[in-house]
Amino acid sequence: MIRLFDLSLQLNGFPIKKAKAELDKIVHFSEKEFASFLENKKAEIVDFHLKNNSFYSELAGNKTAESWENLPVLNKQNLQKPLEERLSKGYSKKNIYLNKTSGSSGTPFVFAKDKYSHALTWASNIMRFGWFGIDFNKSYQARFYGIPMDFIGYQKERFKDFLTHRYRFPVFDLSDDVLEKFLQKFKTKKFDYINGYTSSIVLFAKFLEQKNIILNQICPTLKACFVTSEMLFEMDKKLLEKQLGIPIISEYGASELDLIAFENPQGEWQVNAETLFVEILDENNNPVPNGTEGKIVITSLFNKANPFIRYEIGDIGILDEKSTLQKPILKKLIGRTNDVAILPSGKKSPGLTFYYVTKSIIEDDGNVKEFIIKQTKLDTFEIEYVSDAALVSEQIEKIKQAIDLYLEPHLNFTFTRKTVLERTNRGKLKQFKSFL
Repeated sequence: MIRLFDLSLQLNGFPIKKAKAELDKIVHFSEKEFASFLENKKAEIVDFHLKNNSFYSELAGNKTAESWENLPVLNKQNLQKPLEERLSKGYSKKNIYLNKTSGSSGTPFVFAKDKYSHALTWASNIMRFGWFGIDFNKSYQARFYGIPMDFIGYQKERFKDFLTHRYRFPVFDLSDDVLEKFLQKFKTKKFDYINGYTSSIVLFAKFLEQKNIILNQICPTLKACFVTSEMLFEMDKKLLEKQLGIPIISEYGASELDLIAFENPQGEWQVNAETLFVEILDENNNPVPNGTEGKIVITSLFNKANPFIRYEIGDIGILDEKSTLQKPILKKLIGRTNDVAILPSGKKSPGLTFYYVTKSIIEDDGNVKEFIIKQTKLDTFEIEYVSDAALVSEQIEKIKQAIDLYLEPHLNFTFTRKTVLERTNRGKLKQFKSFL
């Protein structure tokens, strides 16, 4: 059988065979070998960029890999310069993988990976999906994602879908009529797995629940569902398990880096320690002990085209106490640092707190399909929601009481019923947004 996926990577200049061999070697290191590999790779990537990347050497000043904790912590604002100013010597648009971040953090930018580094990203993806019996060369994917709406971009994406053996369900319109068409596809196509944005797949599961349908009973080839890009709440995970009838696996990644953490078959969020070095730092950029929350800061160990060294991704998380260098476990992903609500009392609260509190009440009756929360003033929040019927005063009162209890009293809320919620140009749903 032609391994079309691997072949398309090779033809595009991504040496996937070499990358798979190196990844396999890293995975089988002993504890001692791995510690030595990690120190060498950290020193090597810093040394490379200090010598070959004027943007990074200027930023780092006279710092070196020997004083790792004194190296600068990069943020997205640092990287919002023209790509030409950030590329290393020997790299141009002709010999790199080029892409841009989605901007869900509010600060999109263009980034580059050298072709070997990008091949390693794919090797890492292939290995992790393989834990669940998925083979990118032959497994058929039901893909819940956005798609470019211009003609050329649309056709290009559909062609990529063909090469990578996937069928795309665009997520910009998720009305019942459209979800019914999705359902018909599952009846006629032999999908092996589902992959896509959490909120879209959850909405599809709610539709299935209304119709009293378990998806793998009408599409028995389905093995697993992988959700990405948005928070997966525990009650949503239970709904997905029930209505899809297959294991639900969470991944956490960033397009400019790689898969950062991926749920392993034991149910742990295993951090990718093969191609990345993940640190958790406090506000002064000092490492915190495992079990303590802090900023997630990541080093890409192989990317020579663009420096991502001690790069603050904009998320807050906790590494498990049982983490080791070779097998770090992400205990909790708390949310984005810019998704914080500042309250009149001066209290700061993760925006997702509102979402958790409101979600549990709103969803009691199963009427509300999805919602987002916007902070417009210090004491004012707008909740936009999609539902079959408008919220009644009793529900609104319950939400206000819960927010008084969990956050603080005297906050003002308006509730607006919508037929569809605004998504990013890639189809993601941003659940909390502060306009302060």
